[in-house]
Amino acid sequence: MTVLAFDVYGTLIDTAGVTGRLSDLVGDRAVEFSTQWRLKQLEYSWRYGLMDEYRDFRICTRQALDWTADQLGCEISDGDKDGLMDIYLELPPFDDVIAGLQRLKALGVGMHAFSNGVPEDLELLIHNSGLEDLLDGIVSVHDLKTFKPDPALYHYFAEKSGADLSSCWLVSSNGFDVCGAVAAGMKAFWLQRNPAIRFDHWEFQPTHVVVNFDEIADILSRGITRE
Repeated sequence: MTVLAFDVYGTLIDTAGVTGRLSDLVGDRAVEFSTQWRLKQLEYSWRYGLMDEYRDFRICTRQALDWTADQLGCEISDGDKDGLMDIYLELPPFDDVIAGLQRLKALGVGMHAFSNGVPEDLELLIHNSGLEDLLDGIVSVHDLKTFKPDPALYHYFAEKSGADLSSCWLVSSNGFDVCGAVAAGMKAFWLQRNPAIRFDHWEFQPTHVVVNFDEIADILSRGITRE
């Protein structure tokens, strides 16, 4: 059975959904702020992972928020920072996600969220975004206290989903995640959400490059991934 592992932040859920509130706080620097915040959030997760000094993703996100405000010279109160963190639990899904997941569910494939996020945050976010009934479960890196692209996590996903690793497909917009999954033995869809972004020139390449969830459903419906 084919099992899909959906990255959450940036793949299912649009992290740029925070820019509306950021506009109230930092004006026309909202997009720049959101972009820097997201990049630093990921950087901190990699640093902690490589240092073997795990801090959960919520901590990485708040520390990245503090750094971004300081780096860009934006005065944001602790209360407003708390509010921005709360918005991270209510971020919207991308426009193609709900209909795409409905198509995939009809194909009978397994579907799990697979994320760096903290389990309770993920549960709330998935519920708030209306995706709860479309997914079979959530697999969080928090269980192993490390971060993607640690190879142990992709093997852990297969174990938790009850599937052979070779039957598992990652769906992610993050190149580092796709490289990690392929290196570990999974197949992968790279969801190219931003047409200006090119994939890494590495030997670990996505099995398919797609631009939306409909393309994933089209590929699966043709039976390309079934052996």
